[in-house]
Amino acid sequence: MEQQTELPEITITPDEAAQYEEFKRTRRENEIAIRLQKAVIDATQRETDRAALARACAVAKKYRASAVAVSPVNVSLCRRILEESGVGVICFAGGTGESLPSVKKTEAKKAFSCGAGEIRLVLCYSRLACGDFNYLKKEVKKVRKAAKKRVLTVSLEDRSLTREEIALGVRAAREGKADGVCVRGELSHLASAIDAGNGLRVDVSGVENAEQFNSLLRAGASRAYTARLESVAEELFREAGRAAVVKNQAERK
Repeated sequence: MEQQTELPEITITPDEAAQYEEFKRTRRENEIAIRLQKAVIDATQRETDRAALARACAVAKKYRASAVAVSPVNVSLCRRILEESGVGVICFAGGTGESLPSVKKTEAKKAFSCGAGEIRLVLCYSRLACGDFNYLKKEVKKVRKAAKKRVLTVSLEDRSLTREEIALGVRAAREGKADGVCVRGELSHLASAIDAGNGLRVDVSGVENAEQFNSLLRAGASRAYTARLESVAEELFREAGRAAVVKNQAERK
């Protein structure tokens, strides 16, 4: 029977312990910073004036968010504020969804000429409700043609949509050659879109807090739209600090 040798006890100095704690803190903060790069600031509200847009862009640059989403009237200003920050500009096209495909195509072209790098297309909800797949696919393809190599995301966020209607919209987005879809920030809708998307990128919107942000990204969301990025970020860093304190106290016992 082999005799087991005891490993020598490893001791570290207080300075080494402090350096290790600092390393762990920095690593946690870096992980959060990388996660926040998957955020899109939603600045599409009608109340978004120039000052509010400037604040949204400042927060986006601070946390290196993926993009700022704006209405068509704010595309040019948003692009000027963001300049060469690396933060993208996303523009809604389609209004309520009931405008003609040709109008949506023209709106997308104008948005791109003003500096948008991505279009978030609102589908015709009345055609979605009656299951008119060919019409939906046609309007996605028309805007895809206007987008060329730029990004096209199909919006499927209306609260009236059922899971079946979302699945139909995802199919139209996929076959119309869109780059992705965006659904409401609920795990069931995210799961439905991922299942129907067959590899299509799925974003979520309406994120209100850090718990929702984390759970949706863990469940497979590519990006999370939120109008409250600063409070979400502060909550993430605060919770990480609390978790670290609890873990250190447990390790000392």
